Amino acid sequence: MAKNDKLETASVLAFERKLDPSDALFFSGNWEERNQVEEWSPVGIREKSVRGTISNRLKGKDQDPAKLDAQIDKPNLQTVDVATLPSDADTLMARFTLRVLGGAGQPSACNNADYQARLGTVVQSYVSEHGFSELARRYAYNLANGRFLWRNRIGAEQVEVRINLMERGEAAKSWSFDALALSLRNFDASDDALAALEEVADHIRQGLEGSRHLLLEVVAFSRLGAGQDVFPSQELILDKGNSDKSKTLYKVKEVAGMHSQKLGNAIRTIDTWYPKEEGGDLGPIAVEPYGSVTTQGKAYRQPRQKMDFYSLLDNWVLKNQVPEAEQQHFVMATLVRGGVFGQAG
Repeated sequence: MAKNDKLETASVLAFERKLDPSDALFFSGNWEERNQVEEWSPVGIREKSVRGTISNRLKGKDQDPAKLDAQIDKPNLQTVDVATLPSDADTLMARFTLRVLGGAGQPSACNNADYQARLGTVVQSYVSEHGFSELARRYAYNLANGRFLWRNRIGAEQVEVRINLMERGEAAKSWSFDALALSLRNFDASDDALAALEEVADHIRQGLEGSRHLLLEVVAFSRLGAGQDVFPSQELILDKGNSDKSKTLYKVKEVAGMHSQKLGNAIRTIDTWYPKEEGGDLGPIAVEPYGSVTTQGKAYRQPRQKMDFYSLLDNWVLKNQVPEAEQQHFVMATLVRGGVFGQAG
């Protein structure tokens, strides 16, 4: 197609997410009892009040020994939420469902018919040339390696992930993975897990293509040790009112849980195509329009490099400048992520 100078990005352009996880709920039990999960107990959340020590960085005027001693004498009282395994249970079970939807690249809202038609052509050309196999393979890998457990994976002695294909409310097929045998730094599957991963990925591919309904149940077991802390999501409380609690953990009907957004972030941590700095390869980062990594306060896809989502999409759709295959994957993964991408006023 020839360059079309008259075509402009729609001012209203939105996409629904195509990977739709539920919240994860936490349960406790013993590693040897993984096949009797109906007997596992919910993990609760309780308050703990502690006296902390002064450990923050002091300003120059407060570094006088007498002032420091006076500061240390002041109690640093804190009330926090905590979640732990019981003293007679050594394993955390996290359980959630994942719905995979078709129609990636089809906007849920668009006020420019010409742009929508051109976008549809671009998406169809990607599907015809590449399909969703590469994206599906990476999503499946992030389920199998237990990345979504976050801190609950770190330091675990054993981690097992079971993925169930749900049909009519029952598991039609199941796969099991040794999560610790699958790296968080790449997507190279071990021989033992390769066949099962390919099967899971193929179902996800079909779901993204819209050729089948797909609902997966994901059950992860992390052997942390009896009585050990577990880590649900932390709530963001904007208006604390009279509360002096410094940490509030997420719960659903008194059961500790993890936000669906946090699960989704882990599942879409597949972007290895961002520009690498010398000696600065982080491994995969979450698919975000600007490659933002909040823990580092850094965006790895800067607009000046023309490697951010908006530059790649505009060049592809408006100027017919087809990106390299890897960047095509990134653009499509961002559309699968969903969001509001209209032209700013």
